[in-house]
Amino acid sequence: MLEIAQIQSNPKLGNCEYNLQRIESFLGQVSKADLIVLPELANTGYKFDNRDHAYSIASEPTCSKYVEFLRDYARDNKVNIVSGYLEKESNELFNSAIFVKPDGSVGKYRKIHLFMDEKSIFAPGNLGLPIFEIGEYKFGILICFDYLFPEIWRIMALKGVDFIVHPSNLITQNAHKVVPAQAIMNGYYVITSNRIGTEGDITFCGNSFISDPRGNIISEMDYINEGVKFTTINPLFSRDKMITTGNHIIDDRLSDNYVELMDF
Repeated sequence: MLEIAQIQSNPKLGNCEYNLQRIESFLGQVSKADLIVLPELANTGYKFDNRDHAYSIASEPTCSKYVEFLRDYARDNKVNIVSGYLEKESNELFNSAIFVKPDGSVGKYRKIHLFMDEKSIFAPGNLGLPIFEIGEYKFGILICFDYLFPEIWRIMALKGVDFIVHPSNLITQNAHKVVPAQAIMNGYYVITSNRIGTEGDITFCGNSFISDPRGNIISEMDYINEGVKFTTINPLFSRDKMITTGNHIIDDRLSDNYVELMDF
């Protein structure tokens, strides 16, 4: 079993110090969670004026005050943390998520599918679809608009993940329709941590939620309030891929019929 703590926040665009302090206050409400999940770009906000604006507040993980704060917190409290953050590598910017372990070591995923204006700011992720572990459980990370592309969800299932962590800055309810479908089609949990608030002409829709391996939403937050929500999941449930007594989600695939995908 895993105790999940989802943080739904309202960061101030470009005010990294405020955002760090606000996240610290939320973490103060988390006592014994096994995994803490924050939204996409939790340390900076989302709707940058332009690429130069984003670049001016980005930092490399090796010298990031935010990443070091998460590492210190994880070590001091023996918890696992996943957070979206703005990552700089040389001249490139990435919409990334970092996974911090209780020993302070880190892994990361870079968002592959960029949404609207993100294309003028970020480079598409170039790290593929890494798999991470918490004890005996395996998980993957996807970010926000990645939800719309079924190929990557299926790859995660074929790699044997027990759940997906999905930091987001959602502005529509589309993910609330699609993600439960991805969960049932692939037979694993999905933990979507979203944000609230308004930046410029966009408003974020909150409603952070968790889907179980049968496509049920088992936990959901409201759309207007910051806060922390705790949910216990059993990742071993994801290893039962029988969708009926005679149908297995993975074994029933007839991949010889899918070769046309390679032609597109």
